[in-house]
Amino acid sequence: MNESYIARTSGLKTKDYLGYAMIDAAGCLVFSLVTVLLQKFYTDIFHLSPLFIMLMFIAARVWDGINDPIMGRICDTVRPSRFGRYRPWILYAALPLSLSAVLMFLKFPGFGEEGRMTATCIYATATYIFFGMAYTVLQIPFGSLASVVTTDAHERSRLSVWRSIGAALGSIPVLLIASFAYAKRLDANGNVVLGENGKAITDMQYAPVIRGVAIMALCSFIMLLIAFRLNRERVKTKPLNVEKGAARRVMTLLFQNRAFVSVSLISMLLLSGQMFTQSFYTYLFDDYFHANWMNLASQACTYSPMLVMMFLLPNMAKKIGKKEVCAVGVAAAAAANLVLFFLRGMDPDILMWVFLALCFVSGCGLTTLVMQLWAMVTDAIDDIEVRTGSRDDGTAYSVFNFFRKLGQVLSAVCVNGALMGMHYKVEKGAVQTTENLHRMYDLATLIPAVLFALMALMLFVYYPLSRKKVEELQLQKEQKLKEHYENNTIDI
Repeated sequence: MNESYIARTSGLKTKDYLGYAMIDAAGCLVFSLVTVLLQKFYTDIFHLSPLFIMLMFIAARVWDGINDPIMGRICDTVRPSRFGRYRPWILYAALPLSLSAVLMFLKFPGFGEEGRMTATCIYATATYIFFGMAYTVLQIPFGSLASVVTTDAHERSRLSVWRSIGAALGSIPVLLIASFAYAKRLDANGNVVLGENGKAITDMQYAPVIRGVAIMALCSFIMLLIAFRLNRERVKTKPLNVEKGAARRVMTLLFQNRAFVSVSLISMLLLSGQMFTQSFYTYLFDDYFHANWMNLASQACTYSPMLVMMFLLPNMAKKIGKKEVCAVGVAAAAAANLVLFFLRGMDPDILMWVFLALCFVSGCGLTTLVMQLWAMVTDAIDDIEVRTGSRDDGTAYSVFNFFRKLGQVLSAVCVNGALMGMHYKVEKGAVQTTENLHRMYDLATLIPAVLFALMALMLFVYYPLSRKKVEELQLQKEQKLKEHYENNTIDI
């Protein structure tokens, strides 16, 4: 056969891209509940303190440090089924993930009230950790799936774009809940309660939240079943011979590889910045701008650039380079948020429109990295393989996924640290002071500016896989595929 090994393990059709994107769309339907709603649900419905929420999130990530590598090694070492090595986990994760999402938002009688706070804290912690474990069962195999769906670098770049589109589409429905889950606070006489700034105070309502969560969880379950049918593994890996100390050896190789470490750190900062804005903006739009519709509008501004970039970015990445395009884009996002910080003295009624405009600029910049990130991590795993001969995708993605969960910790520290720093009041019926609200705006703009600037610096200076090096890597990858096939370690 004259075809190259890369050509024999590629050739994706629209169905393949759609099925791959659907996995992340289904996952984000429930994960977006955590990034957008859960923080405010905990403070406003469960009345948990920001300090407890921050400590709970950190404790969950400590457990992930044990749980994620175990899941990665399971993926790499169990005997593949007739459906493949990674694809079956889409099916296994569907029910636990959907169920755990609903359980996080269930409010039993007395929860959040004095005398039942211990039970509330225990329940919140248990259900949050359960959700995190279920999400890990989906995400680590899903990340690894890209390496066996296609070996072509350009197709992987397109897969990364489609995955990002799926994630964006999956994140939109929660914004409808965030926009309509509030009602104006009324006093005993039925009059609207006003804050110190003269604007009506609104409160999150439990009923629309739990209805929306249940619908999204059901949709996620159905979509994962469909996605399982649509995906296909083109590289059929054989069972690995697990030697003593193999896990430690793989971990050492991962942390010695500059490309893998840098893309993991960049992803950590990206997720932290995204989660911070999604969580903290719910407070900003509700308490500072008194415009809950801005939740939906800001996300539309952030994600709408994908509609154009999905057509342009694969070719831009091929001609200019993933690293090069993403570095410039992220720097622009940092600059947009810094400009917002310096506009903090503007009248809020005018500022809200400027805020949305600069959210669009920031979204244009971040879209470059969001849509190429998963192709970049696969490039890094390829780099490890051609340098060392070792390829353990499940373990690699478990480490990468753990870095992303560290991003959740960083986001939790930033969000809850900001709430504590501005003395946010979580008591039922609390009213935030004008001074607190001004401090809220400063933190809502300055923290993302710093996080995105750090990402840009790492892309410009530390991440090594430029366009030229990725082209060289593709040639070396062809030789590795040939060796694996001839040594009977893969089927095609």
